[in-house]
Amino acid sequence: MAKKYFTREEANQLLPYVREELAFLQEAKRTFYQLYLQRDQIKKQKPVVENELFAVECRLEFMEMDAQMHVTRLIEKGIQVKEIDVGLFDFPALINGEEVLLCWREGEPSIAHYHGLHDGFAGRKKLD
Repeated sequence: MAKKYFTREEANQLLPYVREELAFLQEAKRTFYQLYLQRDQIKKQKPVVENELFAVECRLEFMEMDAQMHVTRLIEKGIQVKEIDVGLFDFPALINGEEVLLCWREGEPSIAHYHGLHDGFAGRKKLD
């Protein structure tokens, strides 16, 4: 399969979808953490209530698979998921024949930065 490159316009058109997926993933991560803590509390009980533990572990496993499915859909569109907590995503692009990553962070109204493949967020430059 050929590598997907985005124009700035194409990447910006995907931002509503990316924002929606990000909100889902951030909420899923918070809920997962709370359930994880709940599972630890159940395990500390003496005796352990096995059916309660099993139910929480099933929910955790389902949540993990569901979140992974959302991330996979983003990746299949060519979007790179960099950081869920701060909402950081990259879109492969070509600028003047050079392979770069258009960079978007939650809270930014549109894609206005890019960086080299190995520069990361710290190497962001403003798009013209």
